[in-house]
Amino acid sequence: MLMQGESKLAITEGWVSILVNIVLFALKYWAGVVTGSLALMADAWHTLSDSISSLFVIIGVKISYKPADKKHPFGHGRSELVTSILIGALLAFIAFYFFQEGIIKLYSRQMVHYGAVAVVVTIVSILMKEGLAQYAFFIGRKCGSQSVVADGWHHRSDSLSSVIVLVGIFFGKYFWWIDGVLGIVVAILIFRAAYKVILDSAGTILGEQPSDEIITQIEQIVDQCGGGAMNPHHYHLHNYVRRRELTFHIRFPNAMCIEDAHRIVSEIESQIALKLNINATIHIEPYLTSKGCKHVD
Repeated sequence: MLMQGESKLAITEGWVSILVNIVLFALKYWAGVVTGSLALMADAWHTLSDSISSLFVIIGVKISYKPADKKHPFGHGRSELVTSILIGALLAFIAFYFFQEGIIKLYSRQMVHYGAVAVVVTIVSILMKEGLAQYAFFIGRKCGSQSVVADGWHHRSDSLSSVIVLVGIFFGKYFWWIDGVLGIVVAILIFRAAYKVILDSAGTILGEQPSDEIITQIEQIVDQCGGGAMNPHHYHLHNYVRRRELTFHIRFPNAMCIEDAHRIVSEIESQIALKLNINATIHIEPYLTSKGCKHVD
C-alpha cells in the first residue's frame, strides 16, 4: 500500500504534468497551424494525450490507495497496472492515427515552410518534456508506482518526437517529403513506447517468475531458520503492486512433529516478510512417502 506521503507525490506529479502539457499543447498546435506542419500538430496531440494519461495516473493512484476489502483481500494495487495498460492503449491509438496522416501527407506531396516560431516552440517542448520525464521517473521509483513510470515514458516519447521534428525543421526547405516522413517516424516512436508500457504491465498481471536474487535470499533464510537440507522449491510469486504474495514448498524429516515444523515455517515466513517485504505461505512435504520411496513432485 502506498504511504500517505508517497501517494501525494504521485498525485502531484499527475497534476503538474497535466498543467504543463496543456500549455505545451496550445503552443505546439498554434505553431503547427501557423506553419501547416503535420509533424508539429501530431506532436501537439501527443503532448495533450500526456495530460489524459496523467489523469489516468491520478485516478489509478487514488484507487490503489484504497485498503483491502472482502472483494479485494490483497488490496487495489493492480489498478495501477490497469491504468498503465490504458495509457499504452491511448498511445497506440495516437500512433496509428498519425501514421495514417503521414501516409496521406506524402501522397499529397505538400511542402511545409517552417519558421522561427516552430524552432523556438519545439526547443522549449524538448526541454520541458524531458524535465517532466525525469521528474516522473524519480517519483515513480520513490513511490514504487508503475503507472507514474509509464507516464514518464509518455513524456520521454514526446520529447524524442520533438527532437525529430526539430531536425525536420532544418531540412524541411530542402525536401518536400520531410514533414510526412517525420510524422510517420513520430508515430513509430509513440507505438514503441505504447508497446513497452503494455508489455511491462501485462507481464506483472499475468505472473512473473521470482528473480534469481530473490530465490537465493529465500534459500539463505530457509537454511538459517531450518538448519539446511529442506530443499525449497516450486515457487509462485503473485505481484499485487503494493503487496507481494509468495508460495513455495519445503521438505521436513518424516519423524518431525507438526509443532516443530510449524515453528520453523513461521520463523521462515517472518524473516521473508522482514527482509524481503514479501508475504510467504509455505507448503510442507516429507522427505519420504509412507512406503519409504523418495518423494516425487
